[in-house]
Amino acid sequence: MFQPVAVFTGGHALFERRFIVSVGVVIPAAGQGKRMGTKESKQFLLFEDQPILIHTIRVFETHPAIDEIIVVMKEDEIARTRKLIQKEGFLKVTQVIAGGKERQESVYRGIQSLDTDLVLVHDAVRPFVSHQAIDRLLESVQMHGAAILAVPMKDTVKQVDDAGIVEMTPDRSRLWSVQTPQAFRREWLLEAHQLGLVREQLATDDSMLVEELGIDVRVVEGEYTNIKITTPDDLILAESIQQMRRKHV
Repeated sequence: MFQPVAVFTGGHALFERRFIVSVGVVIPAAGQGKRMGTKESKQFLLFEDQPILIHTIRVFETHPAIDEIIVVMKEDEIARTRKLIQKEGFLKVTQVIAGGKERQESVYRGIQSLDTDLVLVHDAVRPFVSHQAIDRLLESVQMHGAAILAVPMKDTVKQVDDAGIVEMTPDRSRLWSVQTPQAFRREWLLEAHQLGLVREQLATDDSMLVEELGIDVRVVEGEYTNIKITTPDDLILAESIQQMRRKHV
């Protein structure tokens, strides 16, 4: 069983770097984002005069526990991404590599390119994850080897059949909406992806693959502001979140 090798002092303001293990981040950004309805890939859409991807990378670039970042892009967007990263002076982004046809393949390539003890996988278009949430996630993955951010469901959820008829109403108190980053011991996540390839299993997130290994995945409470920007409405919500953050600075 994975044993903890690091200690957190509590909130981010009191965070001390005392890691023996190394921590890497894989940011898959090879998708087109068809739901956004734009020719431009959603990760390159401007938010406050910068691509969303740059805002996302900055969160991890400035976190003291992160050692290395791998960005996974479409082949024809690699050069553009490298220029943006160089312009910002990001030092922790060690590679920008080509992704696969599906997100799962892109993440797998990113994991293979890392040589860290722990790996975080984070959506390229979730720019609002806080350092405090990452701290909580890292604390849990240090203890247990597999942890994900999630928030309790606010709405009642219905399970329906193909005809649109309600089959059941799950207990909302047991339902959580999953976010990223998701954090794992690297060797576990690598094994999980390899098994997924053998089984030709398409998973909607990385924790599904790890669960198939029989590993318990811990849920760490995230933040409702950690939204994924995938539609035009999300951009409007992102503006509101940014304005709210300015008021609390």
